[in-house]
Amino acid sequence: MSAESEPTLSAAPAAGLDDQTALRLLREGHIEVAGRLVEATNMTLYCSIRLGSLAAACVYKPVRGERPLWDFPDGTLAYREVAAFEVSAATGWRIVPPTVYRDGPFGPGMCQLWVDTDPEADLMALIRSRQPALRRMAVFDAIVNNADRKGGHLLPLADGHIHGVDHGVCFSADDKLRTVLWQWRGKPLPREAMNVLARLERELEDGRLGRRLRELISLAEVEATWARVRRLLDTGLHPLPSQDWPAIPWPPI
Repeated sequence: MSAESEPTLSAAPAAGLDDQTALRLLREGHIEVAGRLVEATNMTLYCSIRLGSLAAACVYKPVRGERPLWDFPDGTLAYREVAAFEVSAATGWRIVPPTVYRDGPFGPGMCQLWVDTDPEADLMALIRSRQPALRRMAVFDAIVNNADRKGGHLLPLADGHIHGVDHGVCFSADDKLRTVLWQWRGKPLPREAMNVLARLERELEDGRLGRRLRELISLAEVEATWARVRRLLDTGLHPLPSQDWPAIPWPPI
């Protein structure tokens, strides 16, 4: 099965900070809570963060504010968000904004750089589009086994880059892929994606990514992530919706 080719899209930094600077700010900066995002299922706090002359907005999700789920172990969602960032960084696609696990005003949790989206973006049109950036996200979601890719989790920037957020329900060892991005189901994977997957397989097997994920999620989940990457490489195809699990999250936006 031959891989498709498509143009490369540059990944723009969020909030004008390079990733390493943003990560240092998120790890070491002083957090002040400004408000709460009330529509979020779990406690999600909008904050400012400052370190010397560096300052930005961020999202802070304390573990103590996580709502228990029947299919994910309690207290693990923040770690899964960080694991998703690590995979995103390893792909080079910079889908997930810089994300760390740290202590905060309400205890340990996930802290992620806030991203200002394009106010002119039509989210419904974006979801139905076939943009290369969106296709990369579909591949990324298949890798991390994203069980909740809603349209509202897409953050389009004015320059065309698209970030994705809310990855707390990823990395299950069971097949749980649930997304609004099924445009490419069963289609050959782009050549770029195949090259990235080959690199990820090596990194998961005996590289930094595998070691880092083992610090954040269970060994069974790391092995399942490797198996998903291997399956994508073997088939060379975007996955098809599961017959045993709802294919689209509800609500889809």
